Amino acid sequence: MKRYLLFFCLIITTLSACKKTEKFDAEAQAKLDDAQIVAYLAKNNITAVKDASGLYYQIITPGSSEKPTLNNGPYITYKGSLMSNGTVFEDRSTSPQYFSVLDGLIEGWKIGLPKIGKGGRIMLFIPSGLGYKNQDNSSIPANSVLIFDITLINFN
Repeated sequence: MKRYLLFFCLIITTLSACKKTEKFDAEAQAKLDDAQIVAYLAKNNITAVKDASGLYYQIITPGSSEKPTLNNGPYITYKGSLMSNGTVFEDRSTSPQYFSVLDGLIEGWKIGLPKIGKGGRIMLFIPSGLGYKNQDNSSIPANSVLIFDITLINFN
């Protein structure tokens, strides 16, 4: 009986090891996201700057010379949408919203918001790796390229 149990465990272990698992390829996803952003910008005749991080941004209004750091808490209004179909998702605020610290937000915001000063407005075109990555987040599907229109009212 022990021999059969050992044989059964060996078979199960072997079959489990053969199971194919899909590994997420962040580099390949970044290339797909970049191509999607470039196509979107061209189609909509938008001139944007590409940051070394892969973030694209368009400064609508630069604002004052005072710019937030990762340790500041921004007061902002913002609207977020999916680049793929323009759906505005629940992550938006038309009245000023306060965040206790910029460093606690998604990477795209950490990189983009310090590019403008108080009173500034920026459009961020955020590849999935700088957003919610390959995880579903309520109304935002995995690997979504995001567009944020953000006005920095103030920060502390």
